[in-house]
Amino acid sequence: MTFDEFYFDPLLLDGLDAMGFTKATPIQEMAIPVILDNKDLIACAQTGTGKTAAYVLPILNKIVESDHSHLNTLILVPTRELAQQIDQQLEGFSYYIPVSSIPIYGGGDGATWDQQKKALHTGADIIVATPGRLISHLASGDIKFDKLEHLILDEADRMLDMGFYDDIIKIISYLPKERQTLMFSATMPPKIRTLANKILFKPEQISISLSKPAEGILQQAYLTYDAQKLPLISSIFTGKTYNTVIIFAGTKEKVKSLQFELKRIGLKAKSFHSDLEQKEREEIMNEFKNKKLQIIIGTDILSRGIDVEGVDLVLNFDVPPDPEDYIHRIGRTARAENTGTAITFINEKDQRRFHAIETLIERTIEKLPLPESLGAAPLYQPEKKSDRPFFKKRPAGDRPRPQGRPGLYNKKS
Repeated sequence: MTFDEFYFDPLLLDGLDAMGFTKATPIQEMAIPVILDNKDLIACAQTGTGKTAAYVLPILNKIVESDHSHLNTLILVPTRELAQQIDQQLEGFSYYIPVSSIPIYGGGDGATWDQQKKALHTGADIIVATPGRLISHLASGDIKFDKLEHLILDEADRMLDMGFYDDIIKIISYLPKERQTLMFSATMPPKIRTLANKILFKPEQISISLSKPAEGILQQAYLTYDAQKLPLISSIFTGKTYNTVIIFAGTKEKVKSLQFELKRIGLKAKSFHSDLEQKEREEIMNEFKNKKLQIIIGTDILSRGIDVEGVDLVLNFDVPPDPEDYIHRIGRTARAENTGTAITFINEKDQRRFHAIETLIERTIEKLPLPESLGAAPLYQPEKKSDRPFFKKRPAGDRPRPQGRPGLYNKKS
């Protein structure tokens, strides 16, 4: 379908033309009519399928056709990066129409807080907010959502993973019961179903390409010991040109240390994590988007909060604990029908995790041989139990009690 077939406002269509949007993606084809029909919706679609435009475009069209002298739409997202990304898309789509938006997220100085507070009071048409920051504003007690018409939860599964359930429920308590609620999620675990049943009314349901990586991604892996990982990275970059690379690591501490280790072997890399000031994070992301920075290093939070075209390589320094996170990580490359490469390092402890990924995506990923200079690699034995020593449980009464903590080991559950 073309966007003309949705009968959007002509000025909205002019904005789409200017941005080069012509044909709708499958999630857009299915979601836009439901949203225009004022029905609640729960949609499951992986990253890179165009789901942001799937809800932004019909909402913009509805605002243009109504009296929009008040706050009309609230979009809740898990990270400030995603809030910024959505706000930037809103600016592009609404270039020719009189619709205002503002992102609300943590960080920044007092002027940022005042700007956000003013937007909440004077009524920007669309607010894109992280739950924690919005809760802080709501604590002032003089913000009203009584005329709000649309609530959208984007990356709902990630928000729940980050512990925002209570904040979401609290925010919803401030909203009118008569509203349209849309929930977009890359995965659909039971906790998402539970939340949907609580806050949506007779929702339509859509599921698009759940848990399948894009066809344009060349997926490869190396079996490696931890001590071999850095020399292996050096080998991968030798003789090959990757202009934009994202490296995912399991923890924030490892993300930080990798920045220095990669610089030590001559690679231009910067880490991206929550300990950085907001200005620093924005500068790093702008450098990366403008191809001035070759490598950015982050955790799984980065896999949901970055939208950069033309990422050449995604490198999983560690295997993610959740197979679904693998989909999100490698989804940063081969976007918009482009091609890209995803390489994963598998140490002896992560083999079962990687096998779970192969089971999920229903394919065996090629295991490349290590360079001879790095020595032997671990054998791939994903069915083997953990090498951690097994300690037989003693009866509760036989367990030694550490001093200063009486009764801990004999406490009845």
